[in-house]
Order: sequence, then C-alpha cells, then structure tokens
Amino acid sequence: MTPKLEAAQSGLSGRDVLPSISFLGLEINKSPLPHVLDHIAQLSRSSVHSFVVTPNVDHVVLLDSADNNKQMNLFRAAYSTAALRLCDSRIIAGLARLKGVVLPVIPGSDLTALLMTHQFSAGTKVAIIGGTTATVDKIRELFPEPEFIQHIPPMGILDKPAEIAAISDFLAAQQPQYTLLAMGAPRSEIIADICAQDGRFGGVSLCIGASIEFLTGETMRAPKWMQQASLEWAYRLLSEPARLWRRYLVEGPRIFLIFLKGGVDLQS
Repeated sequence: MTPKLEAAQSGLSGRDVLPSISFLGLEINKSPLPHVLDHIAQLSRSSVHSFVVTPNVDHVVLLDSADNNKQMNLFRAAYSTAALRLCDSRIIAGLARLKGVVLPVIPGSDLTALLMTHQFSAGTKVAIIGGTTATVDKIRELFPEPEFIQHIPPMGILDKPAEIAAISDFLAAQQPQYTLLAMGAPRSEIIADICAQDGRFGGVSLCIGASIEFLTGETMRAPKWMQQASLEWAYRLLSEPARLWRRYLVEGPRIFLIFLKGGVDLQS
C-alpha cells in the first residue's frame, strides 16, 4: 500500500481498512461481498468523503496509457487514493488465478443493484451525477423510498473547471450519503478524487458506468451464462459494434501484454 493511499484511508475516522491483494500494480480488495457492502455503508456515514472504483480490463488499459497524458495521470492518481478497488472483471480474475491470486469478482452493475435494493432505504439521499432525467425518473419509480437528486454535467467536463466545481458545490449543498457517478471512465474516477479532496461534504461516491441503465432496462446486460463464461464483453460488442469495436478488439487485448510485463505503475 502506498503512503498516499495509507494517508487517505487513515483519514476516514480511523476505521478499519478492508484487506487487499496486489495484482497488475493495483491493490484490489479481497473481501467477500457482505463485508464490502458493510464497509460501503460505513463510508456513507463518514464526514470525510471517499470513493470506490471497479477495475476492469478497460480501466487497466487506460491506467497503462502514456505517461505524458494529463488525464491518464489524473486517472492513476484517483486509483491510488480510492477507498476500495473492487474487481469488476472475470478476465482479470482469471489472469490472477494464473499467478495463484484469488480475486472475488464484484461487478459494478451487481453492486449498484444491491445498494439500490438493500441499502438505499427511506431517508437515504442519493446523488446521481450524469445520466438523463428520464433515466432517473425510472429509477425513482423502481425504488421510491430513497431520495434521488441529480446533477447533469456537460460533455467534455474534464476541460471545464467551472463545471467540475459545480459538481462539488452541488454535493456540498445537498450532502448526500451516496453519490453515483455515471459519466464513464476516466471522468467519474477523476471527479470522484476531486470531490474527495473538497472537504465540505462526506459520504461515499461510486463510479458506476452504465449500471443505472441496466437497472432501468434501457441497456440490456448479457445473459448470466455469458457473464459467468467471461463473455459479457462479446455481448456488449455485438449490441453496440460501432461504438465498442475499438475498445474490445483493439485496446482490450492489451491486457495480456500488461499481464506479461507485470502490471501498471501508478507512481509514473
């Protein structure tokens, strides 16, 4: 664990830190799902803001990008200070097994669904950053007890400091226990890290990708058998080939080269 990460986690009111294991240059949580859910609930009650990331193949490839890329360096910095890193990829878990490392797979979409059904009860304030008003309206219909609030940032937000500040101002004004960042990587992770440094609000952020769209049925997940066979990427590719062909056919296979060289270097 890096000194930076230790300092960040020790600031969370002195609470226990869940155990992790090093793989691909990342400290990845190795706790079972019930412990993860309990810990996230604990983070949600903190006066110090923290955030959760879900490393998958796409994230690891991004983290391994060129050192002179400012956004990728911010992405690395976010990964180094996240309170939890939960393995979101059966492919990564499979590579880990080749090294004798056992990583529990906790898909971000499954985690979001469990939070919605088991932890977001009456009186829970949940901020959604991103998405559409229609999507959040559907979430309110599906889960009527929590109080959902939404802020929709513009496109290209990482190049707009005033709009990033507007997110922090929104969270400071609303003081949610949970914040769901639905802007995709690396935007969600970078902004989560900025929010964690703000100091005006507590709670926990989760970088959730398209998880809300899966819950509302606007985007369909792969059948369970494909998920369990590590073929969810193939289902998504066939569903949106024009948008995803490069990610899955050109960039994604780099994970094997990264594995062979020993992982990414978050300190670069």
